Amino acid sequence: MLFNDTIAAIATAPGAGAIAVIRLSGPDAIDLISEHFKPVGSKKLSDRDSHTIHLGDIVFDQQIIDQALVSVFKAPRSYTGENVVEISCHGSTYIQQTLLNKLVATKRCRIADPGEFTKRAFLNGKMSLTTAEAVADLISSESEAAHQLAINQMRGGFTEALKDLRNQLIHMASMIELELDFSGEDVTFASRDELKSLLKKLKQSIKQLLDSFAYGNAIKQGVSVALLGAPNAGKSTLLNALLNEERAIVSDIAGTTRDTIEDRLIIDGILFRFIDTAGIRETNDQIEKLGIVRSIESAQKADIVILLIDTVSTSQKELSATISLLDENTIDRSRTLVLFNKIDLKQNLKLQVPEGIHFMSLSAKNKIAIDDLKHELVQRVLQGKSNASEAVVSNSRHYGALHHALQEIFELESGIAQNIPSDLFAISLRKVIHHLGEITGEVSTDDLLGSIFSNFCIGK
Repeated sequence: MLFNDTIAAIATAPGAGAIAVIRLSGPDAIDLISEHFKPVGSKKLSDRDSHTIHLGDIVFDQQIIDQALVSVFKAPRSYTGENVVEISCHGSTYIQQTLLNKLVATKRCRIADPGEFTKRAFLNGKMSLTTAEAVADLISSESEAAHQLAINQMRGGFTEALKDLRNQLIHMASMIELELDFSGEDVTFASRDELKSLLKKLKQSIKQLLDSFAYGNAIKQGVSVALLGAPNAGKSTLLNALLNEERAIVSDIAGTTRDTIEDRLIIDGILFRFIDTAGIRETNDQIEKLGIVRSIESAQKADIVILLIDTVSTSQKELSATISLLDENTIDRSRTLVLFNKIDLKQNLKLQVPEGIHFMSLSAKNKIAIDDLKHELVQRVLQGKSNASEAVVSNSRHYGALHHALQEIFELESGIAQNIPSDLFAISLRKVIHHLGEITGEVSTDDLLGSIFSNFCIGK
């Protein structure tokens, strides 16, 4: 599906730098640059071999815009599957914009839409849709774990296994369709036992992938950790200790933090987003009340909730009341971690934590057991990792398609068990195939592609 127009865009980050790259793709890309490129040597750019780099001047209206390196990639051996040229020029914003404006002014190319280079690569069969989405994830990765997740996805991730199972389903569907053509002769081409075995295998694979989404999405977006507790429990001190800097204001005055403060920290390659919240207590201060509401909302959305307890001043009744407040606001105990703070001072050793909530002791002020806390946070994230280390779903679109496919499999299994006619459960079978095809792009719509690629940067 080669396109009949040529696109151009600045492929490097905005602003000045040592080098910038302007990328062109399309049938006229090489010829257009060839007319405005004066290489060292007499051979024209259009006559050069693919995958070669050439030094020369970029000239428009007899004016040298810059001396640059021009890379040539001829179709179909390029990123997009089309003729591609990349101009590595000096990173002046003036040079970048002048070159791009001059190219567009020839009316032989246009500015690329967001993600259009990668979209063309997908439409020209150079990559699957999941690989294309992994490119965007790779660009936006902020941690080692997110980077590795994107790399695994680009290398195929879970899609190759799903493709194989989908192809088997397609074969099975074709056999069932064949049965319908001979419905009057009572013949069976598709073994029901073989179909049930295939569905069982597919169901197991999909369930594993769905279970991995919590881990994959957390790695991709960063793990949100809400710091809750009464005023002066030490939440801001703990945040500063974790970040190893004075990020939050620390004061003996209760209620210093009245809004949420967020900062990021990478621990063992995993990005954590710590949210310091307003202290939870009874108050008549309207501003402080609003901060407490936001504290609860942050905890409801967080992947991990840390409840910090002042072991010196907190009673068992107060501890139980705070945990009850979490329960009332549907904050799951399994993602709550109670931290008994100020262990360097006299402790209330009689405090009891309800069943189902893990707890630790530390001193945020003196940074005692801070490393133990970091280790615990990492382990909580890794617990959600799928057994198959590379088969991890991090994309909500993939998750939705897999969920719909699983529901159709349940319908299909129920239909087979009830021995319903083949033409009825063939409908569910086609729906399973459709949902799996949505993931890899074998089934796509313009709206879907527009939504996916609109999130890319212009030059990618």
